[in-house]
Amino acid sequence: MLIDAGKGLEPQTRKLFEVCRMRKLPIFTFINKMDRPALEALELLDEIEKEFGLSTHAVNWPIGSGDRFMGLYYRPKDEVHLFEKDQSHGSKEATVCVLSWGNPLLKERIPEDLYQQLEEEIELLDAVAPSLELEKIHEGELTPVFFGSAMNNFGVKLFLDSFLKYAQQPGPHMADVGLIEPNYPEFTGFVFKLQANMDPKHRDKVAFVRVCSGQFTKGMKVQLARTGKQVALTRPQKMFAQDRMTVETGFAGDVIGLNNPNTFAIGDTIYTGTRIVFPGIPSFSPELFSYMRNPNPSKYKQFQKGLTELLGEGAVQVLYSVDSGRTDPILAAVGQLQFEVLQYRMLSEYGVEVQLEPLGYSVARWVTGGWPALQRVGKLYNCATVKDWWGRPVLLFRNEWSVSQLKAESSEIGELAPYALPPMDIQ
Repeated sequence: MLIDAGKGLEPQTRKLFEVCRMRKLPIFTFINKMDRPALEALELLDEIEKEFGLSTHAVNWPIGSGDRFMGLYYRPKDEVHLFEKDQSHGSKEATVCVLSWGNPLLKERIPEDLYQQLEEEIELLDAVAPSLELEKIHEGELTPVFFGSAMNNFGVKLFLDSFLKYAQQPGPHMADVGLIEPNYPEFTGFVFKLQANMDPKHRDKVAFVRVCSGQFTKGMKVQLARTGKQVALTRPQKMFAQDRMTVETGFAGDVIGLNNPNTFAIGDTIYTGTRIVFPGIPSFSPELFSYMRNPNPSKYKQFQKGLTELLGEGAVQVLYSVDSGRTDPILAAVGQLQFEVLQYRMLSEYGVEVQLEPLGYSVARWVTGGWPALQRVGKLYNCATVKDWWGRPVLLFRNEWSVSQLKAESSEIGELAPYALPPMDIQ
């Protein structure tokens, strides 16, 4: 969970955390941009605890903020990491001086007011903060918190080293046939991300797969649960930032990039042996909606290709009008930035300048009972009926009050869900 030290928790952070909570994922928190004007560190911890009901344990602690950000106190080793600013802008690790707590040099290097504040806050943390318990981290009840400045590449290594130390080993995954343990003999994998044009020169597409069980080997043939087709897993890669390397084998917990010529979709399960299907990834409840139009008919093919590939990545969600005369897709997003990124990528990667026409809605609800539930209710007011990628009914409202009003007046409509999982039997 990445938090801007100057802004605290933002709407998109809250949305993502809903899914993490639902899946009981361990949360590691990095509070970034300590080199800029920031909220008080204790205030940031308090916000996390109050907003999410999640206990926090500060693994390191900032010394100053903004222009006075000097370093970090690393609690596990009772030492202070002081860094020197340079002009590398994070392209290389910051120069760091490490001193044990109590070293007389600290009072010479750290201004008196910051040193005194650090002493008081360390004493407070030791007295009242919860201890670091790995079991609670793995159960999603406690988040280790790290402070730093990614722009200066300071605090990042401490975070990564601690992540390797505290992170959970690969665990079981729930599937349609029950729990699949990491030592299950057959290979299973889950597609959690797609990315088009990672290498603009080759227009490549990559599907990122988490190995859930068994052993992956280069060139192996697997079944794709969604279609039942056999797929050869050629050209597997591991990636870190811009670096790529060929993968020969992989085991539970590994993430592998696969060449994806329109074969995979987000949420796909691949397997050997008996058919297994893992639950798909839920859609976030969107809050912004816009029709997307292509004003240039000569760019129709590029428009359709870009739309298909970028929506396939999950860059935004797509809905469609139930009116057969309206064929323009309705884009649905959590934040305005998603729209801006989509427009930029449509232009830079596919050469299409698209237009967005905002709709006056801010809440989406999936009708769990499907179209029969809507037919029972009859005509609806104060909302719009659209359909999602899989043809399921979605209601758009102007505000939460309209949702409550519909539930009160038409209870026979049944459950209205803020998100939806892909159907298990899609082709």
